[in-house]
Amino acid sequence: MASIILDADLERTIIEDRQARGADHFDEVWEGVYIMAPLADNEHQRLATRLATVLDQVIQEHGLGAVYAGCNVSDRQADWTKNYRVPDVAVFLTTNHAIDRQTHWFGGPDLAIEITSAGDRSRDKFDFYANVATKEVLIIDRDPWQLELHHLESGSYSLVSQNRPGDDEPVVSRVTGISFSLGRSVGDRRPPLQMLQLETGTTWTF
Repeated sequence: MASIILDADLERTIIEDRQARGADHFDEVWEGVYIMAPLADNEHQRLATRLATVLDQVIQEHGLGAVYAGCNVSDRQADWTKNYRVPDVAVFLTTNHAIDRQTHWFGGPDLAIEITSAGDRSRDKFDFYANVATKEVLIIDRDPWQLELHHLESGSYSLVSQNRPGDDEPVVSRVTGISFSLGRSVGDRRPPLQMLQLETGTTWTF
């Protein structure tokens, strides 16, 4: 359930409390509206960490760019805190024209990964990501499990591929040269996520 808080003192108290507890790491501001993201559960955090670790090995360690497990992305150089998003994982290649402003990136990543949680608005970020020229957005849905890869084409996103547990065809990131797929779940466990580097054949499963 969404809430609108018009009491400035209450708003300040809530935000300060989230900051003090470290619960604000993925909070965002959408055109001046403070968005409190659902608290990332352990599964969410494990996925984001593993994804960032693998991408770091493929991209950053080979001098191809920078990888972040969460970073501030804005369409503004100044007053950026009035409008920014925080992807779960972001890849900025060396050819990217976004500017590292230390506090935030002015411009979008080449690849943004969003891991969904109940009540979040991952797909509502598409217009923003398109505006900052993010080339690809990978959505990892968890209820039910599926992967969606969206490419930026003519200023908007097109869904180019999907993958559900056990599907033969993975989704393939043009940006990273990595395919992503979901295996079949065993018992109560979540379906394993597999990443395959197409050039080398190296795989990671977690």
